[in-house]
Amino acid sequence: QLQLVESGGGLVQPGGSLRLSCAASGFTLDRKAIGWFRQAPGKEREEVLCINERGGTTNYADSVKGRFTISRDNAKNTVYLQMNSLNPEDTAVYYCAARYYVCPAVGGRYDYWGQGTQVTVSS
Repeated sequence: QLQLVESGGGLVQPGGSLRLSCAASGFTLDRKAIGWFRQAPGKEREEVLCINERGGTTNYADSVKGRFTISRDNAKNTVYLQMNSLNPEDTAVYYCAARYYVCPAVGGRYDYWGQGTQVTVSS
């Protein structure tokens, strides 16, 4: 069974950090581009960051520039989203998704999706 599983979410205070993981099972991520998305209550899903098969990154959300970083460890078949200086506006369910090779333009199609992990930023 082909799966992406997100982990690392939770409750964090404003200004804190979290690292989310996106692990694949049933397939390898080494020829895939991986995107991180988020969806806050009552809002549309938002593309955040993507990393292509060669490690190049694309940032889709100005609000996370300088605070969020995406990276990958192909040996562990995992992609990470490091989130620093979190604020309440970052509260959302975070999803990872995979597609072949390159990061798409905004709204591009992904082939595999995880179930999401909740991130709540609150004091």
